[in-house]
Amino acid sequence: MAVVVQSGHGWVLDACSLIDRGYSRCVRWRGDLKSHVKCRFKRQCFHLLKCHYSVNACAAVDGGNTDMLEKINKPTKKRKRKHNELNQGEIDSRVFHEKIRSVILEGTTSLVDSARSLGYLNGSADTVKESLPLQECSLAALCEMAKELPLVDDEEQEECVQLLLAESGCTSHVDLFSRVTENREDWATVVTLMGEEYVIPPHTAFLLSDFTRIQPLVHYGRKFDLIVMDPPWENKSVKRSRRYSSLPSSQLKRLPIPLLASANCLVVTWVTNRPSHLRFVRDELYPHWGVEVIAEWFWVKVTTSGQFVFPLDSPHKKPYEVLVLGRYRSSADASMSSSETKEIPVEDCRLIVSIPSALHSQKPSLSEVLKLYVGAEANCLELFARSLQPGWTSWGNEVLKFQHASYFTLTPADDPADISKDEVCTDEPTVTPASSAPGESSPPHH
Repeated sequence: MAVVVQSGHGWVLDACSLIDRGYSRCVRWRGDLKSHVKCRFKRQCFHLLKCHYSVNACAAVDGGNTDMLEKINKPTKKRKRKHNELNQGEIDSRVFHEKIRSVILEGTTSLVDSARSLGYLNGSADTVKESLPLQECSLAALCEMAKELPLVDDEEQEECVQLLLAESGCTSHVDLFSRVTENREDWATVVTLMGEEYVIPPHTAFLLSDFTRIQPLVHYGRKFDLIVMDPPWENKSVKRSRRYSSLPSSQLKRLPIPLLASANCLVVTWVTNRPSHLRFVRDELYPHWGVEVIAEWFWVKVTTSGQFVFPLDSPHKKPYEVLVLGRYRSSADASMSSSETKEIPVEDCRLIVSIPSALHSQKPSLSEVLKLYVGAEANCLELFARSLQPGWTSWGNEVLKFQHASYFTLTPADDPADISKDEVCTDEPTVTPASSAPGESSPPHH
């Protein structure tokens, strides 16, 4: 079950099951040959059994993103600061942490206890011995090379969309860099793109590009009811590791949110634990777009035993990340009342508890959680995406990163009927009112 627990505190998600939702039916194309396959995301990516809060134990938590922990575990030749010598950023971080600490601790304890009562987060008896996929992603470099291609003119907007598959299943002429690509099939499709195999979910649209080639997404002609983004925030760890190219905060204002958002569109931004980034989103970025801040949520990362992946009070790495939620308020919609637009209220300080992926920068899908507030039929867009979701449109310069076939287990199936019913996820969450916080109620259902 993708949503294991839902209560007034938030949700416990099975992140791997959320991914598998889109692959219950899957077809593989090799040239003109078509075959049916069973497709599952590799379980070892979400197999964080235990964390003893040491560098070695935590290295798999966030793709080896433990630079700060390594700092405090290794001798340094630099002059050590005095314990009371904190810079302003560290002071701000401490104040913010103290403000939300009880919310994180009490909510996580309640949600994890509810999940354990259902047999989840009790630790895993199965040992996944396979190593993690180590696919080298070159998509961002390909996007740079694609800048030499001519741009699609404004008058050729109808050519900004293309189908992933022709009637024959051929994908050799797909232009991934300057046109939105759609998989309109009712099943997932394993296809060869740029000489590599990728698994594309059903009813998915995507554009592989950077800022300079985002125009086809605007010309796509869709207005979105939900926009989720995970920007490549600048920080010292990213600069040292060179894991991916970061983006100055000021550049985010160039995103054409007003051209992409429908009336009262829900905008959700993943933010690192740097207070300066959080202030920028709340005080500059959202106001610049005409987005009103309505809530802050927290993604809490736990092991398969329900333990925090890092100490809650660690001064270096926290076991949570922040999401800032807002509503797009266009001037044209100012005269419309909330009852006329059927806006669903969003509660503040909700938690999303899940086992994190060992693959760096892979966040859990928010589709099942957020559909409570935008409706099951909403048009959804993810910006700076590194994977695809069924029914969503996605954009980014690594938009196919985690769709590479190396991240999936593909096994032959004679026919779609061979896929057992128990592999098709049921999305009904378990509601546990007893774990709701005092004075709070569970989010509304559609």
